[in-house]
Amino acid sequence: MLYFIPTPIGNLNDISFRALELLRTCELVFCEDTRVSKSLIALLNIKFGANIHISQFIALHSHNEKKVLENLDLNIFKQNVAYLSDAGMPGISDPGRSLIEFAQKHQLNYEVLTGANAALVALVSSSFCEKEFIFMGFLASKGKERQKDIEKVLKNPYVSIIYESPKRILSLIEQIAVFDPQREIFAIKEISKKFENKFKAKAQELLPILKTINLKGEWVVVIKAKEENFSQSSLCEEDILDLDLPLKTKAKLLAKINGKNPKELYQKLLLSQN
Repeated sequence: MLYFIPTPIGNLNDISFRALELLRTCELVFCEDTRVSKSLIALLNIKFGANIHISQFIALHSHNEKKVLENLDLNIFKQNVAYLSDAGMPGISDPGRSLIEFAQKHQLNYEVLTGANAALVALVSSSFCEKEFIFMGFLASKGKERQKDIEKVLKNPYVSIIYESPKRILSLIEQIAVFDPQREIFAIKEISKKFENKFKAKAQELLPILKTINLKGEWVVVIKAKEENFSQSSLCEEDILDLDLPLKTKAKLLAKINGKNPKELYQKLLLSQN
């Protein structure tokens, strides 16, 4: 039997009794990172006296999953086998989906356990969602693809959930503040950890708040559904000029809405400050 077991996203006490029971029966574990999973098992044994003894850890992630699955002996699934991501629910912005497809293709019995999930914790904490929402996962990291992803989110008629890194959280809020400064945002970092922190404000109000804090940690951003009267075309040059953004960023945004050369606009902005 193959089990997909969610792991704690911050607080070790969030591991379930059932997860501990099943891990005791496993000798082989597939995992996103063998070092992380070995450390987790060691901590579970120390904290809970779990008596888990895994004899084989097999790394299975986006860079090697095709090769691993092509050479997999189906006989290993005659015993209990588990899959562990580094933190949270396997298959949700984490590896695991390919192994589920493999199990379906070969008619292997598998089960996904309930457990920790950062997206749902953030969604409930935001109070934005009554019924419908969309999980966007990680947006593209840079360039035009990231811009398209952000525009898609802002046009979305549903509450949107985004995973974001500490390196890009500020730029994400900056771009949202440019296109829709009144959009309500809920941001939470380090869910279930000692220094969990929550922020809820309109985009233009949230930006200066985030500029004053330590941004290190894993972030989940929940963006309220767009208002009926939201239109990206309503953005004007004055809106951009009034924002607390670097001049190069302002120049790029101005170029996007008026079709002018961003380098020339940057030079004009520099001269205007003299």
